Amino acid sequence: MPERRPNIVMILTDDHGAQAVGAYGSTMIATPRIDEIASLGWRLESCFATNALCSPSRASILTGTYSHVNGVTTLVAPIDASQPTFVSQLKAAGYRTAIVGKWHMGEGEGSTPQGFDYWDILVGHDGQGEYWDPLFLSEDGERTVPGYATDVITDLALGWVDSLDGDAPWCVLIYHKAPHRPWEPKPDVAARFRDAVPVPSTFWDDYATRSSSTRRALMRLAENLNEEDLKETPPDGLPYADLALWKYQRFMEDYLACVASVDESVGRVIDRLRERGEFEDTFLMYASDQGFFLGEHGWFDKRFMFEESLRMPVVLSYPRHLAAGQVLDALVTNVDFAQTILDAAGVPAHPRMQGRSFWPELVGAPAPAPTEGVYYRYWEHDDAFHRAPAHYGYRTRRYKLIYYYNDGMGLPGTGPFTYPPEWELYDLERDPDELRNVAHDPEYREIRAELARAMWAEQARLGDVPHPSQPDPLLSP
Repeated sequence: MPERRPNIVMILTDDHGAQAVGAYGSTMIATPRIDEIASLGWRLESCFATNALCSPSRASILTGTYSHVNGVTTLVAPIDASQPTFVSQLKAAGYRTAIVGKWHMGEGEGSTPQGFDYWDILVGHDGQGEYWDPLFLSEDGERTVPGYATDVITDLALGWVDSLDGDAPWCVLIYHKAPHRPWEPKPDVAARFRDAVPVPSTFWDDYATRSSSTRRALMRLAENLNEEDLKETPPDGLPYADLALWKYQRFMEDYLACVASVDESVGRVIDRLRERGEFEDTFLMYASDQGFFLGEHGWFDKRFMFEESLRMPVVLSYPRHLAAGQVLDALVTNVDFAQTILDAAGVPAHPRMQGRSFWPELVGAPAPAPTEGVYYRYWEHDDAFHRAPAHYGYRTRRYKLIYYYNDGMGLPGTGPFTYPPEWELYDLERDPDELRNVAHDPEYREIRAELARAMWAEQARLGDVPHPSQPDPLLSP
């Protein structure tokens, strides 16, 4: 009798930083149901986004390709939904497939979901959807669904699962809006976190050693977090430091309350799978589409290649085949998800996919040596919104090299402004908080040159096109 193929559930959130997950040692919040997945399976310690922005990351997760291949380089670049995905591969192999919740890769012709038996996605608010009484789009048209988005998405997804008959395996993507801004939590949940969130040690970072590319960003809480996000007007006359701390607490109480509701919904999914007798035979993954700054370096949002933005929390379980309470420390990216899921299901990956499956490492099977470094590229380059500059970089276990080429190259969603290119280099062993840029330190000259050569070799291997300003790999300090 052939072995039963796993059902697949991917729960994806938006902007959930690892700092706000209990399994990653959070001091901000308890997330017992997300942590339950980790305790019954695996936690990925070193998983990174290849483009820390919502739409591009989602496209990479779905297609198993980098932004320059799948075409979703920025927030406004819609996906060609006909391209191969891990879902289309599963469907061709006999899986029943669904996506419910945040799509955010375009709503026009050719950009709505394909390869799904059932899809029901958030629309409105520039594709982000609303927290309360959200508007959904399906093959039957648009409709407003009363309730809180996190609950509604969970209800619809579980309703689809419960509607299935027969023994054929199924895959459902449960894609939440939360905890994306502007944060609108349930009021009773927000009250738990009022004025009770510790301030990060790097909150007052002055960027003294960093590039001007970093300092230009409009992401500092004190100056750039507005009343739409905070839902409150600050008290009159607060000094700068007090205003910054006031904004931080308002932001965090709402953000963490949104996370708490997600955690509750994760528990509902786990409980329903158990009620159905399918938990043991389900490949269940929880992840965020990238990280998020929660006051580190005084920032909110993501985009930059700093750890809080780059790092993705990922926990997964499949009790029938995976040991419990394990940690995978190998370097992994969001591009790797597609091939790993297909590998777990025994379905061949599409030849176009660029990642690698880390499934063999989870089951203790022979596996190729893990990658020595990961390539990152942030394409968006706007002058009005966050001013996070276009850049690419390369991260190994110890070092991180970043090249700010500072030019949008005329891509959609980018501005025309340009600045001179700049470098940053961080020694993550000596400086885990990334406070000291050593790109121009003579002690790191050879390391910088070696990292640059490795970055450009990986860029070429992946088929990405370097920026015209890219210098010779033999760098001077």
